Amino acid sequence: MQEYWEIYMKNLEGKPASILFNAGISIDIKAIRYIYPQIAFVKVKLKEPNERGLLSQNEEAEITYLEDKLEASLIKYRIGKYVGRIFNDGYVTFLYYLQFTYNWQDFLDFALDEFKSYEISSGFQEDEEWNYYKKLLYPTSREWQIIQNHKVCDQLKAKEDTLEVPRAIEHKLYLGEATDEEALKEALAHEGFGVMDEISNEDGVKGFSFYRVDKPFYTDIDTLTLHLIELLESYSASYDGWETSVVKS
Repeated sequence: MQEYWEIYMKNLEGKPASILFNAGISIDIKAIRYIYPQIAFVKVKLKEPNERGLLSQNEEAEITYLEDKLEASLIKYRIGKYVGRIFNDGYVTFLYYLQFTYNWQDFLDFALDEFKSYEISSGFQEDEEWNYYKKLLYPTSREWQIIQNHKVCDQLKAKEDTLEVPRAIEHKLYLGEATDEEALKEALAHEGFGVMDEISNEDGVKGFSFYRVDKPFYTDIDTLTLHLIELLESYSASYDGWETSVVKS
């Protein structure tokens, strides 16, 4: 079973949420969902959430230790898989899929014996379709784009890039069967984009690259790429990411 983790922000019931989830496990859902048919949660009320209701630096060390104790208990009792964590509205919720539940209370007692000062609730229920993972933890295509945006921004920043400096940013798209390519190019030109090279993917789907001078700062590139996704979808085309050069001050 593959395992790698991603983190991103989303809104849950109108409030900001920080989502950490095991992205690799999505590949194996069909094979394991009947082995781990119950969703379980441990919900902890934060003592010192920040102004957005998320984890503050003052409490980070203790919550990290609590998470580690839960992980150690999961390994000890071998009852399931840790699939994600949500900070939202002054709480942190840890989510697990369980193979069996007869020693759930033993798992809790071992993990939480040092955290009696916290207000903690827990429980489990059937979820053979893994809907909590697919609909709550797993990002939409737009949320995935934000994850990828921030990875590229982080890579640029690690190379001492000044993200606030405008520069040419190259984007890619792929055409759908119903795409009016000329109309799409006109729409992009109207928004100041220049068309570059034709491309094709490994399946032979054709597309092209296009560019414009913009800032690759986190919020700017998020706004831009989400707009491009919506624009391209209106022409039955699909967005495929961006790249740019490093610019140092």
